[in-house]
Amino acid sequence: MHWNVSLGDEFDPKFDDLPEGVQDKLIAMMNLLQQFGPELARPNVDTLNGSKHAKMKELRFSADDGVWRAAFAFDPKRKAIVLICGDKQGKNEKAFYKTLIRKADKRFDAPLERLKEHKGKGK
Repeated sequence: MHWNVSLGDEFDPKFDDLPEGVQDKLIAMMNLLQQFGPELARPNVDTLNGSKHAKMKELRFSADDGVWRAAFAFDPKRKAIVLICGDKQGKNEKAFYKTLIRKADKRFDAPLERLKEHKGKGK
């Protein structure tokens, strides 16, 4: 089974700002996620503790001399949405994850709200 994986609305325009090597690796990781869905596990994926969304996860990869993390979550329709990506190399880990999770949570709220509104209209 192939899973639907996409960039979130707020992250999509920022994707082009990432270094090309990071873009390539993130696409490769998204392809793995598309192939394996929620079964993809460490070392490629881990749970983000501290998120208000119980199933918030991170894609884990190295690229361009950095240690990259891309937060994502599956919506109720089982579509994976990649919300934000950042390099944690050389940063305070606690502060990095606090910022990553805060932004990912905020960015995941919008698609969830749209699904709720869509469902409320009987569609």
